[in-house]
Amino acid sequence: MNAMVNTLKAFFPAVIFAYVLASGLATQFNLAAIAALGMEVPLADRAWATFHDMVGMSSSYLILLLIAYTLSLPVAGWLSRKLSASRFLIFALAGFVALVALHLLMKAALGVSGIAATRTVLGLLSQGLAGALGGLAYVWLRNLDEPEPL
Repeated sequence: MNAMVNTLKAFFPAVIFAYVLASGLATQFNLAAIAALGMEVPLADRAWATFHDMVGMSSSYLILLLIAYTLSLPVAGWLSRKLSASRFLIFALAGFVALVALHLLMKAALGVSGIAATRTVLGLLSQGLAGALGGLAYVWLRNLDEPEPL
């Protein structure tokens, strides 16, 4: 029971962390596209848009990210017990793959990119980076309660 509580204490903050990064990066990619058209985007507008998107996308993108991590992190846990590779590397890759796969699957299923930033390779990779950092956050938070050899 204690292991499950420790897992959840790491899982939900890691999901939120990855979501905040992914949402913030998506917003900044969109604002960069606006700025590329010659329109000035002041820092205050960037901050407000980032906050607005984080709140606005929480009912959809946060849930999808939660599902992606619910699928990927247990697989990473299983792999980390079977392989001699670093837990940090395995969970970072799991987070990266989870978010990139999420966007590729949405594009395949819906025919459109759910997050405009993922229309470019760099934007898609930025979402993968957010996923990877969330995976790292999970391992780090999990190790605070139950240190395991890395």
